[in-house]
Amino acid sequence: MSLQPSGGEIASVAPGSLGEELGLRPGDRLLAINGHVLRDAIDCQFYGAEEHLELRLRLDEAEMIIEAQRKYGQELGLDFVQPIFDALCRCTNACEFCFIAQLPKGLRASLYIRDDDCRLSFLTGSFVTLTNLIEGDWERLAQQRLSPLYVSVHATDPPLRRCIFGRKVPDIRQQLRRLGGLGIHIHAQVVLIPGLNDGQHLERTVFDLAGLYPTVESVAIVPVGLTKYHRGGCRRYTSAEARELLAQVAPWQRDFRQRWGVGFVYPADEWYLLAGEPVPPAGAYDGFPQLENGVGPVRELVDDWEGVKGSLEASRSLGSQGSRLTLVCGTLIAPLLSSMARELSALTGLGVEVTPIVNQFFGPTVTVSGLLTGQDVVGALEEQDLGDAVILPRAMFDAPGERTLDDWTPGQLGEQLGVPIWCAGNLGEVVERLHRLHSS
Repeated sequence: MSLQPSGGEIASVAPGSLGEELGLRPGDRLLAINGHVLRDAIDCQFYGAEEHLELRLRLDEAEMIIEAQRKYGQELGLDFVQPIFDALCRCTNACEFCFIAQLPKGLRASLYIRDDDCRLSFLTGSFVTLTNLIEGDWERLAQQRLSPLYVSVHATDPPLRRCIFGRKVPDIRQQLRRLGGLGIHIHAQVVLIPGLNDGQHLERTVFDLAGLYPTVESVAIVPVGLTKYHRGGCRRYTSAEARELLAQVAPWQRDFRQRWGVGFVYPADEWYLLAGEPVPPAGAYDGFPQLENGVGPVRELVDDWEGVKGSLEASRSLGSQGSRLTLVCGTLIAPLLSSMARELSALTGLGVEVTPIVNQFFGPTVTVSGLLTGQDVVGALEEQDLGDAVILPRAMFDAPGERTLDDWTPGQLGEQLGVPIWCAGNLGEVVERLHRLHSS
């Protein structure tokens, strides 16, 4: 049968890799390995692990076959423009709190794609619901053992889960057991909606998932996020409710730690900030298994600053020229970051002003730094004396650090505001850059 795959376009070839030895170049398109049509970067890694390789490529408009012997441990060394070569698995759920459904019009098209693809869960840590799997997906999971996966559970009670997802869905407990039988491990999340899946429902969900440990390795509890475009009946949690949630979870964590040596269930940082309570110490996060899901980045921020402070005792010269910086953040983290900035100023003589940005684009109920937009930053900072530089949270940009959600680049922001733009993930990075500038 003639194969006519689209394959994956090569973005880069690692130096010293087999791909470099074979003369592969960015722009080449890898179609198949040993007769297996490639659907994604996972297939490339899986089928590229054989000792003898037959690579089918498309170079410009011509196709060719390259044969090679792979040395033990040698990698093909290929990165692709996109990790998925064929069609994404799309989400067909109707969750009332779906964030993508709350986006305004006019953003780039890729932001509106509602995927529910286990391959992206494995490759990037994005969360999937398992509600859109077909038997072919299960066959692939059995063959390639894609582990770990990140799964949005929200509730284990079948009728409640049907209510949340807006349609008939499989029993998540059976699905997780099946994955466990394949040797696949799971990091789960529960997005809590006030009055819907919290309280006793949350308790049932957590202990149902605990019954599947160690297949289910961790459970993150995340408060629902709502933009001003939300048209459903959901609401946000109050500070008092956040404190109640933390009090509910604490004894469960103690019990799980006594049994297994890990806390197993972890409230997202937003709960602690909303409740006005300190985040737990680093050891309570057991290696930070759900850091990208907002579970632990505040602790990392605090610990980074504690480590940096000791090196600043003799660094008052950093601020000797009267340097002033404007530090931008979302409104939720602003009180904590302001406290750190005051300490930084006291230790170095720098003028550091924290400027929380009210999110006009998504609405003021969206308080995290990672959802700030370029237009809101410009709108809040224009006409202000911003000092020598504006420091923006790296989280508000895409993975390469090139664009905000509304397509502003750091260069465009700097040009509009008339000051240099620095992007940083913590104050340690800010101090490191100041040291470099001071020594140059």
